[in-house]
Amino acid sequence: MLDEVVARLNDAELTPDEKKALQLGIGRIPAILQDNTDRNRTSPFAFTGNRFEFRAAGSSANCAASMIVINAAMAHQLNEFKTQIDKLVNGGMEQEEALYKVLKETIIASQNIRFEGDGYSEEWKAEAARRGLTNICHVPEAILKFNDEQSRAVLIGEKIFNENELFCRIEVELEKFTKKVQIESRVLGDLAINHIVPTAVIYQNRLLENLRGLKEIFSTEEYEELTEDRKNLVREIQNRILAIKKAVHNMTEARKVANHLGSQVEKAFSYEEQVRPYLEEIRDHIDHLELEIDDEIWPLPKYRELLFTK
Repeated sequence: MLDEVVARLNDAELTPDEKKALQLGIGRIPAILQDNTDRNRTSPFAFTGNRFEFRAAGSSANCAASMIVINAAMAHQLNEFKTQIDKLVNGGMEQEEALYKVLKETIIASQNIRFEGDGYSEEWKAEAARRGLTNICHVPEAILKFNDEQSRAVLIGEKIFNENELFCRIEVELEKFTKKVQIESRVLGDLAINHIVPTAVIYQNRLLENLRGLKEIFSTEEYEELTEDRKNLVREIQNRILAIKKAVHNMTEARKVANHLGSQVEKAFSYEEQVRPYLEEIRDHIDHLELEIDDEIWPLPKYRELLFTK
């Protein structure tokens, strides 16, 4: 529906009839059917028929930060509306005509941020880039956006924060991010070295014992043919073990370097760019081992067990 609104707008002068209908062919507020799709799961700011639904804060996040930004942006835009309308009225334009003129210009100017497809899809990433919109996946970089010109105009300009308060909030958010990645990397390193690797070695030894037993009862040709899969599995497990140990060591060294950096910005960027990638690398190796090792000796609960059995 929002795209239909934009499609019917144009740059022509407003007539009295157009004022009533906002150039939409709608003379009164229409009945809007309740949305029956999962739109609120495919857009961070979903228009679901008769309301907007804001999908912002995660389960572990305090929604106050999101509400501060949303309410500050709303207040800033309302102030801009009033300034623009007052200027037109003082210049001799009728108040109603000024109101519709500003609304029309705003709807047209904001059309790039509206998207009726899946806002979490690869399609939207490409479309957002084409429209010149940002898509920041780098956490410290996103936090620093609080201090860019537009954000300061809203947060400081509307007297939500002063300079010191905004600076302190940015510092706190950067430190929180750093601590979270630091804790996650330490926990993952401990799980990998003290739980996953020993379990992989135990299962590898079982396979080696099996290979030795098969070698005693089969001829050389039969043995080579029948045990190729287990030999490959032993080799695969060993390669995963070595890769995990190397990645955990490198991750630990990267943490040491990051911890000695001077500012919170430098630490946060180092944890994002030098430490966090190891989390995905180590997890990938562990995920493969989970599929290869006997379920009876796997030390951690699996997703199906968390959901249905444990």
